[in-house]
Amino acid sequence: MDAITLLKDDHKTVEKLFKRFEKAGERAFVEKRRLVDQIIKELSVHAAIEEQYFYPVIRATVSGTEAMTLESLEEHHIVKWVLDELDGLDPEDERFDAKVTVLIENVRHHVKEEEHDLFPEVRDALGRSVLGDLGDAMVAAKDVAPTHPHPTAPDTPPGNKIVGAAAGVADRVGDTVSGVAQGSVTAVGDLIALVLQRKKPRVSAQGSPQARRTAAKVRAGASDAAEAVTDAVRDAERTVQQTAAAAERGAQQTAHEAKRTTARTVSAARSGAKGTATSARRGARDARSTAKRGATTTGRTARSGATKTARAAKSAAARTVEAAQSS
Repeated sequence: MDAITLLKDDHKTVEKLFKRFEKAGERAFVEKRRLVDQIIKELSVHAAIEEQYFYPVIRATVSGTEAMTLESLEEHHIVKWVLDELDGLDPEDERFDAKVTVLIENVRHHVKEEEHDLFPEVRDALGRSVLGDLGDAMVAAKDVAPTHPHPTAPDTPPGNKIVGAAAGVADRVGDTVSGVAQGSVTAVGDLIALVLQRKKPRVSAQGSPQARRTAAKVRAGASDAAEAVTDAVRDAERTVQQTAAAAERGAQQTAHEAKRTTARTVSAARSGAKGTATSARRGARDARSTAKRGATTTGRTARSGATKTARAAKSAAARTVEAAQSS
């Protein structure tokens, strides 16, 4: 793929995300967080492939681009700091929208300068074939590029290749993205040499000494970059294995604990049920006993009252008879 077309496509992708963020409602916190996460990933990968491939190659092969590429690196540096702050910021924070607004303004300014000033000059100098080779290398680099901002990491070769490869693996393990292509780390020095051999002859050769120095410098770091990627891949594999083993152990422990808790709960419930039943039976016996005692006492009282009443009635009747006879 043509390198400039690739970068412009990235610009369009990010601009669509910007517009969606700007249209999101004031309290659309979940949507804003999701959009910013996508913006962080897209810009992190985009900045990495530009810094690892595009800028080093054009600085070494296209005369007059030194100042523009250095300015672009500084703009990347500022953007990565804002991305880093947004990476863990709560979307309900009062500074969240303000930071995204500043980010959008900076990126749009950067894109405008690249597409209006830098890209036309590079396309005219290198031509379609060279830009195709460069674009292919950048496409491959996307597979191992960091997906989160690393503002303190080097942004020029060979340091950015070595650190970027390791950071890319670490980011992708953290993002649970699997698969790392070791062969995608192309030696930038070899790419620069290829460009110098194939670029248009009408381009000034004043940059050749600088190109040779840059190519030599990057070649020296190429083996280190490849080794760093290999080590990073191994570390990533070990991390994944260790994480999986820890998760399995945790799941087993949780299952055992759940079984023990369930058993204790069932046992306690049974004990409670037995206790409740026993208490109920005792209560029923006590109630029956109390009822019997009450009934016996009531009966006795009633019989005693009836006897007294009968005696009083007899006495009254006798007195009545006596009174009648006397009369």
